[in-house]
Amino acid sequence: MKNLSLILNIVLLVAVGVLYYLHFSGHKTETVTDAAGSMASELKIAFVHSDSLTKNYAFLDANRVVLEAKSKKLEQEYRNRALGLQNEITNYQRNVNTMTLSQVKAVEEDLGKKQQNLQLYQQSLTQQLMEEEARLNKELYDRVTAYLKQYGAEKGIQIVLKYDPTSDVLYGGEALDITQEVITGLNEEYKKDKNPTGVKADSTAKKK
Repeated sequence: MKNLSLILNIVLLVAVGVLYYLHFSGHKTETVTDAAGSMASELKIAFVHSDSLTKNYAFLDANRVVLEAKSKKLEQEYRNRALGLQNEITNYQRNVNTMTLSQVKAVEEDLGKKQQNLQLYQQSLTQQLMEEEARLNKELYDRVTAYLKQYGAEKGIQIVLKYDPTSDVLYGGEALDITQEVITGLNEEYKKDKNPTGVKADSTAKKK
């Protein structure tokens, strides 16, 4: 959502810069000045509390659960491999005094390779989870911006800002707050995506 904040704030700064230039340029005609005033009066801005949106958006909540479950599964798989390697190392340390030098060398080389493979496996799991999270963030961004584009067209809103402690918005009047409307709309769209036919499951089906 950081990209959303950056893009929207840039658009706002550009719009404000244009209005400032048109208003204070002494050599501009009255027609241009009137156009600037008209643009300022027509420009409609709203904001969304991003914390509330990410907390109450059903799509994100469902996918976060899936991602966390996958993360726990991969973490358990890594622990199992690490435990298996640790058992081999312990067994080697227990029997090293009974082994020949060639056996020691062979076992140590084998354990070294297994340790390297385990590290590569850990890196692979980390990369996999990062890609999954990036994919989720990208889909979240696409869904929210697509909905806001539609919502803005219907409501006559040109700019929607992200409002949270890290944003550049220090204050926004309640009349500009569209958070709840956006959350409701996004959740309704998500329900349609899950059940595109709109047909409810038959809860009265006969049991066999």
